[in-house]
Parts: sequence; structure tokens; C-alpha cells
Amino acid sequence: MLLIIGAVIVVASVLGGYILHGGNLMVLWQPTEILIIGGAAVGSFIIANPMHTVKEVFQGVMRLLTGSPYNKAFYMDLLSLLYDIFDKSRKQGVMAIEEDIDNPESSQIFSRYPAIMKSSHLLAFVTDYLRIISSGNMATHELEGMMENEIDSRQHELEEPVHAVNKIADALPGLGIVAAVLGIVITMNFLSEGPEKIGLSVAAALVGTFLGIWMGYGFVGPTSIALEHAVKYELKAYECVKASVVATVSGQAPQMAIEFGRKALPTDKRPGFQELNDHVRSK
Repeated sequence: MLLIIGAVIVVASVLGGYILHGGNLMVLWQPTEILIIGGAAVGSFIIANPMHTVKEVFQGVMRLLTGSPYNKAFYMDLLSLLYDIFDKSRKQGVMAIEEDIDNPESSQIFSRYPAIMKSSHLLAFVTDYLRIISSGNMATHELEGMMENEIDSRQHELEEPVHAVNKIADALPGLGIVAAVLGIVITMNFLSEGPEKIGLSVAAALVGTFLGIWMGYGFVGPTSIALEHAVKYELKAYECVKASVVATVSGQAPQMAIEFGRKALPTDKRPGFQELNDHVRSK
């Protein structure tokens, strides 16, 4: 939603100011310039990135439009899930959670949290380390180090689409110049047709420069920053799991273990202590 609101403000401010300054809006409508800049940008984007990155970029933009799943409700469900697993392990023994871990789709505990089940990478992260806990006596610092390494690896994967979009944003002003140069080349054919024809052709060429800069700094660049913020909120879910798992391995009670996880969350999406406690009880 914020992506749409911001785009509307950018369009209204730039075009509104142009019209108020006496500009002719139809002069800016140059489909061929848009084709040159947009087509070259998409083509270079495809050349520069593997297919999985291309898909992740489009998926990331769709999530920006529909809203990030990593909100307060998601984090509360994640902590509640961890509490249920820790509590069952504490009361019935570590071996009691093996079936839940091996088949989360059929687990009564995991099935209560559909939002977590939809996040396949995070679900695998949770089940993998619960499996490690249930199958051996790994030292706490070793477990923590292993989790940090995987989070770092996941961060690099999530940041690939961000870097890809940012590079296209940097390239758009240059592609705008390409469109403008081609427009000037076309203008050379009109030198004998009078100043009015030449003026319109030069204006059309300059629109190419304008569109490249406007698209790069007004839309694509800010989109890459929004994708970067989305990455941070997803990584916080992994850090929350890490803090909770390390705490429970260190011998903390389930309620205290998820408190470690709660403190790892960003303050704007972190549930209060009592709020989380009520949520866990309701589940």
C-alpha cells in the first residue's frame, strides 16, 4: 500500500508542478522513448541476473503491493509455535517432538500456524534446528554459530533481488541519455523543416533524459530500498528463532526462551510481554 501511495505522490508532485508551471502534458507522452528506456532496462536486467533472482524480484514487488507477511501477528504466531514445541519437549521429552518436526504438515502443533507453514525457508530453519536439538548434545556456542552462519547465508540470498533492482535504478539515467541521443539523431533529419518541427523533436528527445532520471530516482531506486526493508523484517524472524532456540538449549523455561526471541524483534512490530502471553494462552 505504501508503495502505491508513494508512487502517486511522486507522479502528482512532478506532473502537477510541471502543469502549474505552464507545461504541456502531451509533450511528455512519448511512447517510443518509454519503449527504448523500459525495454533496455528489462533486457539488461534479464541479462545480468539468473532466472531465480528475476522471479524473486517480481515476487518481492508483489509482496510490497499486498503487504509484508512479516508483521506483529506473524511474529506472535512464530513465538507461540516455539513455545508449544518447547513446552511439549520439556513435559514429554525431546523425543516427543520428533514426529512434529519430521512431518510438520500433519503435526497438530504446526497446523495451528498456517502463516508459518507458508514460509517454507523459515519452517525448514525451525525444524532443522529442532531436529539437531533432539538428535544430539551440541554445545550451545556451536549451535549458535551454526545458526548465525545460516542466517548470514540467507541474508545474502535475500539481498540478491535488492542489488539487482538497485543496479537497474543506477542504469536508468544512462538509458535515458541513450534515448535522448537517438532523439537528437532523428532531429538532424528535420533541420530543413523549420524551427517548430525541430523544437518538437528536441523536446521529445529531452523527454528521454527526463524519463530515465525520473524512473530511476523516483520509482525503481526507492523500490530497491523498500525491498531491503522487507529483507530486514524477514531476517528478524530467523534471529527470533535463533535467540529462542539458544535460550531453551541453555536450560531456560519455554516462557523465558520465547522472551529472548521477543527481544530480538524490531520494536515497531514487537508484541508486549502480556500481549504475547495472552496470545500463547489463546493458542
